[in-house]
Amino acid sequence: MTIPDVAELTLEEKASLTSGASFWYTKAIERAGVPAIMVTDGPHGLRKQREGGDHLGLGDSVPATCFPPAVGLGSSWDVDLVHRVGEALGTETSIENVAVLLGPGINIKRSPLCGRNFEYLSEDPIVSGALGAAIVAGIQSKGVGTSLKHFAANNQENDRMRSSSDVDPRALREIYLRGFQRVVEDAQPWTVMCSYNRLNGVYTSEDPWLLTQVLRDEWGFEGLVVSDWGAVNERVAGLAAGMDLEMPSSNGLTDAQIVAAVQDGSLDESVVDVAAGRVLDLVRKSTDGAGAVSGPLDIDAHHALAREAAGRSIVLLKNDDGALPLAKDAKIAVIGEFAEKPRYQGAGSSMINPTRLDTALDEIRALAMGEIAYAKGFSVAPGVSDDETAALRGEAVAAASAADVAVVFLGLPARLESEGFDRTDIDLPAEQLALMDAVLAVNPNAVVVLSNGGVVALPFADRVPAILEGWLLGQAGGGATADVLFGDVNPSAKLTETIPLRLEDTPAYLDFPGEFSHTRYGEGLFVGYRWYDARRMRVAFPFGHGLSYTTFAYGDAAAAVNADGDLVVRVAVTNTGERSGREVVQVYTSLPGGEVQRPERELKAFASIALAAGETREVSLTVRRKDLAYWDIRVDAWVVEGGDYAVDVASSSRDIRSSVVVAVDGDPIVLPLSRTSSIGEVMAHPVVGEIVQAAIAQMMSGMEGLDAIMPEGADASQMMTSFPIGRAGMFAAGEADGAITPEMIDGLIAMANAPTQG
Repeated sequence: MTIPDVAELTLEEKASLTSGASFWYTKAIERAGVPAIMVTDGPHGLRKQREGGDHLGLGDSVPATCFPPAVGLGSSWDVDLVHRVGEALGTETSIENVAVLLGPGINIKRSPLCGRNFEYLSEDPIVSGALGAAIVAGIQSKGVGTSLKHFAANNQENDRMRSSSDVDPRALREIYLRGFQRVVEDAQPWTVMCSYNRLNGVYTSEDPWLLTQVLRDEWGFEGLVVSDWGAVNERVAGLAAGMDLEMPSSNGLTDAQIVAAVQDGSLDESVVDVAAGRVLDLVRKSTDGAGAVSGPLDIDAHHALAREAAGRSIVLLKNDDGALPLAKDAKIAVIGEFAEKPRYQGAGSSMINPTRLDTALDEIRALAMGEIAYAKGFSVAPGVSDDETAALRGEAVAAASAADVAVVFLGLPARLESEGFDRTDIDLPAEQLALMDAVLAVNPNAVVVLSNGGVVALPFADRVPAILEGWLLGQAGGGATADVLFGDVNPSAKLTETIPLRLEDTPAYLDFPGEFSHTRYGEGLFVGYRWYDARRMRVAFPFGHGLSYTTFAYGDAAAAVNADGDLVVRVAVTNTGERSGREVVQVYTSLPGGEVQRPERELKAFASIALAAGETREVSLTVRRKDLAYWDIRVDAWVVEGGDYAVDVASSSRDIRSSVVVAVDGDPIVLPLSRTSSIGEVMAHPVVGEIVQAAIAQMMSGMEGLDAIMPEGADASQMMTSFPIGRAGMFAAGEADGAITPEMIDGLIAMANAPTQG
């Protein structure tokens, strides 16, 4: 099919392309042979509405494989696994003739209260960026597109349609945009979805700085910007800013606004041409990729991949005295409603109609050889009476007291976390905590399995021998949980977000969710583990933590700068246990004594490696030079500060196994000078510094009296370095005393700021 050029369309036709035809389709132009294409929700499964179903596709979407949501899959830290899941998602999208799967979401987990955290990967932008790029590449390898979302600083659901995320430039660039930049530069998603919120007072759907200057001009994004559904505030302003496609349909209202703006001269038609051209490019990509994968779907193969991915998403938080894996002939009490009614995905636009659904109870029974008793323990239904709760708890206590081990499934009911609203605490329901206390009173040999989309406080952590953080694991999570409990799968996942002791300890506690439609990001750079480490705060479980049924030893790390300026870090890792396993090797860097404020350490690279029992392998990890850069607000640019960088090779952010120091050359940076520049800044200038140093020394020689007011042993010249150069002449009288005159200052500034000759 030949898609016409934008020049072949009328103004009205071009304007029509910039909004949807319906909830899920773009507009067709039959006269010109432009077909409509379908987009639909993701990102951990395909949510395609059946013909005649409800407009959101919630009630009657086609069956699709429900893979682990990002909260789980991200914990694998495995780029290759995530890419394979992406390929499977792309396959299902292609089979269903959908052009674009709306995902992945890579927003930072700023607060554990965000109701949509289950859709996001991490509190760290390197993890989010690397895994986000992998899933985009996997999906798009099958001839269909993705929509990277939600761009940008969309970190809460409260007042999400209008609240302003007020973020300082460094935090915005280094934390909230960095992951998006990596995905765009590494994987070129077909589309980027702008978010609902405002960013520093401007709706993202009409922010030319965000959508054009940063996304396109700086990062080189080649695709189309689509609005989140209903995110458009002023359509003409949005079009001019670089927001190409409004979704869903406006029933022609905003198309007419665009045409009217062109006709009255307030909008140049070339702006419409650019946006319509990008829509046509998306249609071309879709038609070129159509049929890349043909059906029918191999449901069994995709379910098997979902089970593998779920097993790799379960974090073994604690395992005292080898409580896990369970002996298959043990007498086990399975307790908790989630064991038979799994909480396997979040609510809202990403809700999938699974092709099948495993339960942990059935899968435990299928693998076990001993007696399995089950007690519901609690009910997640609202309005359960106290008498019913007590009866359920009594049944659970009886089962636990008669068992060798109690496996207790706890978690958050679906009604407590969802797209559209935020949580108000990080506590498990009171009846579940009471159940846990009652079980431990009769059987201290208890294993906890958690089902939750956001982190929860774990007040019982010191009293139970083993805890599995199961997150939300998708349709095969029940089987994966049984695999890990019995050791058929050796857990290898690690936390991509810190589990705090208390909500009050979290970085955004005093600024979440904000007030009067403004949320101040007062913690700045110190998000997640950066916050806890800077304050030496105790946490329940740190970022990067996760145990295994085997153990790993690290050798001495080595690091060197390669020809591209990247750091290559090498370390030998040995599986010192008796079973095969995986270790996630993490590299953190810091620059002690640097010029700018930095976290104590920051993740810069990672790798998931499989090792047989007794095997040693040298692991090579690359820290990109650009990931060492900070955002310099003086020049509005990324700058690598030179110096001796500490490189920590670790098993978690608080389990450093080996450290090495490597010298890194800095980026040359010359700041323009003015009368307000400090004397120290002028003295450090490569062009005029020596001249000023000599003049200041001469001036200081005539100011012996200054020493009289300084502490003994202090250098009076240190006081002067912070003075603006424009005021330097105030401290000596006349030319004969070596004063720096206004004319001299202006001459030095002009000399310093003169363009260099090539």
